[in-house]
Amino acid sequence: MKLVKSLLLGSAAGLIAVGGAQAADLPVKAKAVEYVKICSLYGAGFYYIPGTDTCIKLGGYLRAEVALNTNSVYNGQFNSVGGAHNRLSNYYTMRARQDLNIDTRTATEYGVVRTFFDATFSWTTGTYTGNGSGTGATTYSAAAQSGGFGGVGNPSDGGVAGGSLGVYYAFIQFAGFTMGKAVSQFDAPWTNYPGNNFDGLVGGSGTVTGVNQFTYTADFGQGITASFSAEDATAYYQAGNLNMTGITAAGLVGASYGSNAIGGSRSPNLVGMVRVDQAWGLFQASVAAHDNHVAYYGATEPTGHPDDKWGWAVQLALSIKNIPTGAGDTINISGVYTDGATRYNFQSLAATSYAMYGNSGFGYQSLGIANAPDTVFVTGGSQETVKTWGVRGAYTHNWDPYWNTAIYGAYAAVNYGTLGKTTVCAGMVGLLGLTGNCDPNFNIGQLGLITRWTPVKNLTFSADFSWTHLDQKYSGLIASPGTASVAKPAAVYEMKDQDSFTLLLRAQRNW
Repeated sequence: MKLVKSLLLGSAAGLIAVGGAQAADLPVKAKAVEYVKICSLYGAGFYYIPGTDTCIKLGGYLRAEVALNTNSVYNGQFNSVGGAHNRLSNYYTMRARQDLNIDTRTATEYGVVRTFFDATFSWTTGTYTGNGSGTGATTYSAAAQSGGFGGVGNPSDGGVAGGSLGVYYAFIQFAGFTMGKAVSQFDAPWTNYPGNNFDGLVGGSGTVTGVNQFTYTADFGQGITASFSAEDATAYYQAGNLNMTGITAAGLVGASYGSNAIGGSRSPNLVGMVRVDQAWGLFQASVAAHDNHVAYYGATEPTGHPDDKWGWAVQLALSIKNIPTGAGDTINISGVYTDGATRYNFQSLAATSYAMYGNSGFGYQSLGIANAPDTVFVTGGSQETVKTWGVRGAYTHNWDPYWNTAIYGAYAAVNYGTLGKTTVCAGMVGLLGLTGNCDPNFNIGQLGLITRWTPVKNLTFSADFSWTHLDQKYSGLIASPGTASVAKPAAVYEMKDQDSFTLLLRAQRNW
């Protein structure tokens, strides 16, 4: 019995030991770990990057759109095959786009260190154009699509799914400094869009895709700030320095006055800005200086060159909020004057040259041409600046929380000096045989209406209709040598004002 008892006790002890070992191996419910911590210092949507004191916010949008009667998204039919208004012109252009932005903030003893990055991934038919007769096989859009990212296409699908990558903003902000690619300090806060989706609005500056800069901003309190900035002039601010000695008949009918002789970069644009932000809205005054640096009169150094000519621009912008017509209603308006710095009026997404065809009762067709450079000159002479002025604005009314409508417009005028008028008209009369009035000055008028519907938060459908009118100052008939690239024959054309109408339909989901 003692033996049996010992065996039983030993077995029980062994089972208890094994059971204890198994119990020790069983998972124990751990205390919840907060992997992502909300950062409330900089507004909604920020989180602490785990293991750091840096806050991060991700955002962006996805957009699908179709633009009618345009060769781009989103502008008018102003030149090239678009302005030809024939079977080479596109009746529509489509785009799908994903935008991604990354915003980081870190509190330091010197203030907040911020970085911001915004990029777009797009596929658009905007580079597709009709080929015409004898120019080869059909193409599925050109460089932007078949080149893909970094210029490398996808041979498995003909390159038509290549798409394109755009970097809008990439900058650092620290202790009042902004360094990198950001909106110009000259621009009004709404850049090109006082109330519209239309990209080609004249009448003011607008670097909606950012410009490289080094900027210092001083904050005086009470909503008053001032900035001084050195901004890259090469990407968005070269409207042209034209050697009028190079005028040709073929160039004139394509709105090319002479040969463009822009030299290398010498000085960034210098920009100053003062802004007052209040509950009623804001007021901003901006000034800019632009160096017009020409290469040579001819193809080689011994031909000589004109001296540099500094241009300048000034802009005033006003926004009025909470007006009596309804909650959230807004009026945005700005006015600009330029002298040798045309791109501060005809911003980088707007056209500076126009060659638009239409109907005529006197010739084969009618033609309207215009060009807005920074300066003009002739071989052996000095640069003469081109002066412009313009206004743009919009009124936005909210019908209810889901619907709003904006009416918008713009106007810009271009004025040549004595040299510009003399040399252009010598070409128009001597090379094209112009029979009527000759004056290269012109005006651009624009008017549009947009309605937006937001059925749920951050999802908006919009329809934007715009009209652009080219008011050119030529009259009479010309004998054009024709333009093969847009299928226009050599014939007699009537010089006449022209119009462009476009409609953009867009769906956009912000996140």
